[in-house]
Amino acid sequence: MFVVLLKFSDNKGSAGQFMEGHNEWIKRGFEDGVFLLAGSLQPKLGGSVMAHNTTLADLQSRVDADPFVVENVVKSEILEIMPAKADPRLNFLLD
Repeated sequence: MFVVLLKFSDNKGSAGQFMEGHNEWIKRGFEDGVFLLAGSLQPKLGGSVMAHNTTLADLQSRVDADPFVVENVVKSEILEIMPAKADPRLNFLLD
């Protein structure tokens, strides 16, 4: 599984211009069964996504296609987590 950090960069002020495309990108990630959770980093630092059911290379390509990344609104960082133990509700992440 992966945690994607999308931290605001110098072009943060342009976020409004690319918000629709960014929201479509998030929607597509959920529809494709890759994104599990998306939300804001507080206090107003950017956003984050939890992803699974993908490879690091495929996720990097997906993240690189986010309009916020393309337009330098955010800088991305992908953290890979190898789950070893989970609450029973999250056991699907252990596969």
